[in-house]
Amino acid sequence: MTAEELIGQVKFDGRGLVPVVTQDVSDNAVLMVAWANAEAIRNTFAAGHATYWSRSRKSLWVKGETSGHFQDVEEILYDCDVDTLLYRVRQKGPACHTGERTCFYRSAYRRRGKTE
Repeated sequence: MTAEELIGQVKFDGRGLVPVVTQDVSDNAVLMVAWANAEAIRNTFAAGHATYWSRSRKSLWVKGETSGHFQDVEEILYDCDVDTLLYRVRQKGPACHTGERTCFYRSAYRRRGKTE
């Protein structure tokens, strides 16, 4: 599938954005959630680095451009409603701006006594 084919199918929200879940291909850890617009998707396909739309800066954001912690995209999947993307990446360094490997490092709930 090309970038344009994907963009043609994605159900963007009223702001022209779609949520992107980013997952490490090495262990399936969820690294972060961000947003992409059509231009960010095109850039991701063209460059191979995860590119997002920064809602605060209102500009494209290539993850790692400043920090060097690039996300090399191995695969892009989309959900059954075509309103969420999944970037499967090879993460270079930590994904979170706090220096943590993933943005999901704090637990809000954990079932006690649960056995696997």
